[in-house]
Amino acid sequence: MPSLKDLKNRIESVKSTRKITKAMQMVAAAKLRRAQEAAEASRPYAERFNAVMAGLSAAAAGSENAPLLLRGTGSDQTHLLVVMTAERGLCGGFNSSIVRLARTRIQELLAAGKTVKILTVGKKGREQLKREYEEYMVGHVDLSEVKRVGYANAQEIARDLISRFENGEFDVASIFYSVFETVISQVPTEKQIIPARFEAEEGEGEAIVYEYEPDEEEILAELLPRGVATQLLSALLENGASEQGARMSAMDNATRNAGEMIDKLTIEFNRSRQAVITNELIEIISGAEAL
Repeated sequence: MPSLKDLKNRIESVKSTRKITKAMQMVAAAKLRRAQEAAEASRPYAERFNAVMAGLSAAAAGSENAPLLLRGTGSDQTHLLVVMTAERGLCGGFNSSIVRLARTRIQELLAAGKTVKILTVGKKGREQLKREYEEYMVGHVDLSEVKRVGYANAQEIARDLISRFENGEFDVASIFYSVFETVISQVPTEKQIIPARFEAEEGEGEAIVYEYEPDEEEILAELLPRGVATQLLSALLENGASEQGARMSAMDNATRNAGEMIDKLTIEFNRSRQAVITNELIEIISGAEAL
């Protein structure tokens, strides 16, 4: 049975932990608001851009002059998996759920005899995948010093991917990230970005037929790299909102658990203190009677 001093020290320790988790919850809530606004603001642009690109892609599909980013290499032997996670932990199962989805895909590809390459964005995903798949890892993007993710960050990653693709390092590239729905709901998602795939929203780009000048191939050659960067930016923003939502939820749970533990320890401390006082009274009474 722990002594009164041990119980008191433990109560103080848990109280200190509760202060930290409460502070982290409040910081995550403030960051979540900004991250959620950024993610939601990017969605209309991304949806409209995808609708226009879907129309262009459909018009240029099958053409021998179609850009390489659209038509692909004609093979799907080598897959590059871009796993996007957070730079920090303490956000519940956010990182693990993305890595779990990527790990499942890796196992499927390896079982099918495909060649797998992994590029990580975010330290936590790299740490988890490195344990099992270090031999497949070909690169890492460190965003730990980036306070606010923007288009420049996405464009830098896109340039690296496109350069690798043009050099024949892979045939298909997919990104793994989490789509923000609510504070308690983030959906791990896999999306192919090379060869480029653009799906219009229902009702978008179906009723209107556009004529392009110059032709579709020239426009696509210019827009496809931007399209890859746009999809990466959207994924980074969704991930940012999902991370803060998951952290806020996790810290809220930790704060409430710490409160429950403090209550239990306080009850145990009071009972132990009462027992000590009772024993001391018994000793005093017994001593008085002996005299």
